[in-house]
Amino acid sequence: MKILITGAAGNLGSFLAQHLLPSDHELNLLIHNRKLPYDTASHRNASLFRADLGDPNSLKLACEGVACIVHFAGVLFAPRPERFLPITNIDYVENLVEVGLEAGVGKFILISFPHVEGESTPEKPATGRMNGQPGSVHAQTRLAAEQLLFQRSEDTQMTPIALRPGMIYAKGVLMIEAARWLLARRLMGVWREPTWIHLLSLPDFLTCTTAAIEKDNISGVYNLGDDEPTTLQEFLDAIAEQWDYAKPWRGPRWLFPLAGGLTEVGAAILNKPSPLTRDFIRIGMASYVSNTERMKAELLPELEYPNLQSGLSLL
Repeated sequence: MKILITGAAGNLGSFLAQHLLPSDHELNLLIHNRKLPYDTASHRNASLFRADLGDPNSLKLACEGVACIVHFAGVLFAPRPERFLPITNIDYVENLVEVGLEAGVGKFILISFPHVEGESTPEKPATGRMNGQPGSVHAQTRLAAEQLLFQRSEDTQMTPIALRPGMIYAKGVLMIEAARWLLARRLMGVWREPTWIHLLSLPDFLTCTTAAIEKDNISGVYNLGDDEPTTLQEFLDAIAEQWDYAKPWRGPRWLFPLAGGLTEVGAAILNKPSPLTRDFIRIGMASYVSNTERMKAELLPELEYPNLQSGLSLL
């Protein structure tokens, strides 16, 4: 089939594109300002489209003949996300959905995250609800995008799918490499109170996403995660040990929003990317654990890396 991948020059979008390049699928790779970090010259099944998700007219050519859209594109590391996330997380999705409907696209996969349901724990895991009350702007706007996609797809040819993976890890994943950089310089800190997280290895994420693309009768919300949720603190300690770095220092909870705010102000003054924001800290402090029964029943019955211990080799 012909597949449109938005954010094909971004981190996870580029991983999916490279995963699918050897396949028989025809790939439309959508980029904006970045260049692709990989070579497609030897792959006749890849076509590059430069477009602006804020301009629906620029998306029409990329959507022609497309059977499935996989949407990754977004903005992360910029100050004051409350100003731009309603645009990049909601308006851009609306533009793409409308152009996709007009082009007759049959399936739209939105890459989301379990935070959209609000706090979840092993005792009360996320179940795929779409009426959550998340605390961060990142999660609020992504939930609004999910709701928009599902509402707009009703009684149309387009099947809506939301994939909500936990923290994706492997060498080269942006958040993992940021942690590596900070740990190497002994700059990594974390709050003392345990925060639950649900991990998913990059290979298992790519397998799940490919299954969502290729399989029939796939629709709705899928929570993606491995078999053993852990805490953020345990995860950071484990990867520090794997890389032979000192474990992250522990600090009081109040310190981290303050650090995010100061970083954000500095980035705004200097007109630079902001590796931390107050909202980024807010979402990072929210526990999330998912019920993955539907994933196992319909997308991936058996994980290649069922827990962090088995996946440490990927780092």
